[in-house]
Amino acid sequence: MIFFMPTFSAFDGTELAYHEKGEGEPLICLPGGPMRASAYLGDLGGLTAYRKLILLDLRGTGGSALPKDPASYRCDRIVDDVEALREHLGLDRIDLLAHSAGGNVATLYAARHPKRVRALALITAASQAVGLTVTVKDHLDAVAVHQGEPWYPAAVAALKEIEAGGSPANASEALAPLAYGRWDEAARAHQAASASEKNAEAAAAFYGDGAFDPPATRAALAELAAPVLVLAGEYDGGPNPAHAEELAGLFPGGVRQVQPRAGHFPWLDDPEWFVRRVAGFLAQD
Repeated sequence: MIFFMPTFSAFDGTELAYHEKGEGEPLICLPGGPMRASAYLGDLGGLTAYRKLILLDLRGTGGSALPKDPASYRCDRIVDDVEALREHLGLDRIDLLAHSAGGNVATLYAARHPKRVRALALITAASQAVGLTVTVKDHLDAVAVHQGEPWYPAAVAALKEIEAGGSPANASEALAPLAYGRWDEAARAHQAASASEKNAEAAAAFYGDGAFDPPATRAALAELAAPVLVLAGEYDGGPNPAHAEELAGLFPGGVRQVQPRAGHFPWLDDPEWFVRRVAGFLAQD
């Protein structure tokens, strides 16, 4: 069987790929990382039973080509890729889901193209675009629930070293369990795939100088008519439920939902809960 991966041309001619999964109304899905291939999203816990997922591989990741200009990896410039995908699909308005760092892209898209957004789902979303940042203390507070886990001491030590200005060599490995509601075999396999799915050069450029203008973005979002779901994991430190509440408050139609016992990848921790909530929200648009 020949595998076909649909592609389209971005604003600068870069060939971008996306993956279609499921049936129903299309739902454009933006991955995080930043700049991690969309493969890690899987079928979002079975959301494919309700919607056709359009999983975009951001430029330089997955099946998408490397751009000629590395500066185009910057978050605000990737917004144009989302608009090019909308035009390619022939959609007047889109339902948009974004995870983690992809939340910044989606937020900027909604601010720049408010009339093109029918519904927006921000899943454990980063929010530097509106001036909200996560601190080491947020992660330390969140990790307390995992006291007693064998990996807990190393994670706390790494966080405290970072808080003191250090950069522990084992930070990535020590902190990995914090992203999951439970550090089981599935979570470890999911984490292990991360390195091969991520473009390090692109990630370094994603938050480049000039990417964000929080006051202007906040002002634009205040005029967004679309309903917005901001979903947080109860055990996630970045963003924690308090950050999610603040983010939801920036949208006239914003609502926060906290998934119990979930981390940064909530569709892995309780697929049924996640799908029920997200599919229910999208059915209202």
